Amino acid sequence: MPTVKDHPLRYQLSNELHARPFPSVGAGSRAVFLALKHAEGDVQNAADADLVHLIQLLDRYGTAHPQPGATHFSGPIGRHNLKWERHTEFVTYTLMMDGLGERPFDPMDFDVFPSDWLEAAQGTRMVSAMLRVEPSQSDTEAGDKLEDWFVRESLAASAVLDGAAIVASDFHIDPAGHSRFAVFAREGVGQGRLGRIVQRLFEIETYKSMSMLGFAQTREIGPQMGALDSGLTTLMGSMQVGGEAAERQLDELLRISTDLEALQAQTEFRFGATGAYEAIVNQRIATLRELPFEGRQTLTEFMMRRFDPAMRTVKSSQTRLSRMSERAVRASQLLRTRVDVDRSAQNQKLLESMDRRADMQFRLQETVEGLSVVAISYYAVSLASYLIYPLTGVTGTSKGILTALVTLPVVLIVWLSVRRLRKKTHG
Repeated sequence: MPTVKDHPLRYQLSNELHARPFPSVGAGSRAVFLALKHAEGDVQNAADADLVHLIQLLDRYGTAHPQPGATHFSGPIGRHNLKWERHTEFVTYTLMMDGLGERPFDPMDFDVFPSDWLEAAQGTRMVSAMLRVEPSQSDTEAGDKLEDWFVRESLAASAVLDGAAIVASDFHIDPAGHSRFAVFAREGVGQGRLGRIVQRLFEIETYKSMSMLGFAQTREIGPQMGALDSGLTTLMGSMQVGGEAAERQLDELLRISTDLEALQAQTEFRFGATGAYEAIVNQRIATLRELPFEGRQTLTEFMMRRFDPAMRTVKSSQTRLSRMSERAVRASQLLRTRVDVDRSAQNQKLLESMDRRADMQFRLQETVEGLSVVAISYYAVSLASYLIYPLTGVTGTSKGILTALVTLPVVLIVWLSVRRLRKKTHG
């Protein structure tokens, strides 16, 4: 069989699809989850720092290191199992623990992450969550525990994956600084299925929190957007005034357009990331295939009431900013047209003025030429008179008559000479 040359990335890309398997979780266990966000604009350095930070944790427990440049890792640390994943903006640590512990949602479970190790982290904490997986005895018992563990007003609970388990959370941060999730596994549910539920719940919380960064930025830029919108509206309302005012308006519009471009550059990545994170949140909830549980709101209903309005605000701000930029472009085109028209009118007036001055100069030149003809003729006649004076004795004609006879020819000759000279001068 002839061999075919493989693409250099064929195996790498294929393995990437299988590189992040779901954890295996049994009923009667618990998990802690930590998501650390990278500093803005420091992706490559953050990636290296994340790997170094992970290795420092593994060394505490004598665990083998991941491959250089790894973006995910799974392995034991002490009596627990760690799953580590690096993403574009954040890195996550998921720690699975056997047993339910002495008390529900015990903050001491986070002691598996040493305090000095946490202080050395390059990123900032975006999410820390605790999850409890219990075998479900009855819906009534599960409902009673939910009342004890969560804030009733914001509690969301539903049966998922065709009733395989009950999941619940109030999405609050408890006094210890952690979000809480509960999973009640019904009899016969496999560890792989529970693992998918656990991972999806942590992903929902993580991507929800990351999405809200876009909402925070929307609030931050709100006053600036309002000021730019007001300035642009005022400017467009005064655009009917032409002349020097149009020039000043064009300068002001240039300033507003520059600020809008800077604002778009500042928010483009965050708004784009927010849209992607929102889609992941909705997709993860959809894959749970929720069913109502004891009349409580589902995760979908919670997101519809609390999360979706924030995302709509982000989209509205993004659309508003885009439309303001489009308005600025249209206003710029109109103002440039007005300025060009005004300049054309000024140039036309200038040309008309130059034409009038040229006409006056031409007439003055004709006047000067006429006077020149008279002056030159006067001197020419005088010279001619001196030349013909001797003829007075020969012809018996008086000096005055001879002068009169030569005056007209001399003037005609001078006029023709000046006219010929002027034609040569003007081409």
